[in-house]
Amino acid sequence: MTDRYQVLRLLADGGVHSGTAIGEVLGVSRAAVWKHLQQLSELGIEVQAVAGKGYQLAAPLDLLDEEALRHPSLQTDEPLQWSVFAEIDSTNAYLMQQAPVSSDSLQICVAEYQTAGRGRRGRQWQSPFASNIYLSLKRQFRCGLEGLGGLSLAVGVACAEALQPFSQREIGLKWPNDLRIGEQKLGGVLIELSGEAGGPCQVVIGVGVNVRMRSAPTIDQPWIALHQCSPRLPGRNTLVRALVEQIARMSAQFDREGFSPFRQRYLQRDVYLDQRIDISSFQQTISGIHHGVDETGSLLLSTVNGVERIQVGDVSLRGGNPHAMA
Repeated sequence: MTDRYQVLRLLADGGVHSGTAIGEVLGVSRAAVWKHLQQLSELGIEVQAVAGKGYQLAAPLDLLDEEALRHPSLQTDEPLQWSVFAEIDSTNAYLMQQAPVSSDSLQICVAEYQTAGRGRRGRQWQSPFASNIYLSLKRQFRCGLEGLGGLSLAVGVACAEALQPFSQREIGLKWPNDLRIGEQKLGGVLIELSGEAGGPCQVVIGVGVNVRMRSAPTIDQPWIALHQCSPRLPGRNTLVRALVEQIARMSAQFDREGFSPFRQRYLQRDVYLDQRIDISSFQQTISGIHHGVDETGSLLLSTVNGVERIQVGDVSLRGGNPHAMA
């Protein structure tokens, strides 16, 4: 851990800490402490100087703690291999670069901050420091690439069910990979994989959840953070454990049974079910009535040409004449 993150961990409680005391802990001069404090602004963290006393953060930080993440209350069938970072380019990219995992283990990567977080179709994922959850899990699926249809939807179900106890508002799902509360985005899922069509494959499941994010001027869509839906939200370590436990359980069942056991649970949370929608892809935009998903996770769209099965695209509520299609 670099000195600036050690300084941050000392200040995370929100109390006032003198430059001398911080320097003694780190074994550096007060001038070096000041330099590290200045660097925290690069992470969007506001440090306040208290005259004659020292320094404190504008607000306490809820930092990830590997010991807390490994708490025995987390129950999974597979042994967990944790990697916890203060800063990383992308949790998904890190796990994709690691050696393949065996069928009886699960690799996990979680970070405070991503410098190159990714969403679907190469979009940038906003990753402010210690505000949200940036989590990736790597697992071997024996079902092969051919059996992974609907996996992102099943992951969405697992995430929604893991987080629902911590939200007073219903957590919905938007095909194919968004967690939603009303018309606002709470989080998303990114699946990356490698392997053969008919044999075991390596899958990285990436999950991003807005937890305590207060501002994100570069996000071009309505969003919401979990703290807005809960008066007593627990720390992020608790939320990460809940997500890991649910995703691990879901993954094992999916590997055995596919998407079918999760289909009805997905439909119960589908925010656009039976509504008129537009589906945009690189080539075209198709309009119709959203009639759910099939056993492979494909979206069923009722159009003037009949029911079409859509495997990729961005969904939005239809903005045109609501009576334009019979």
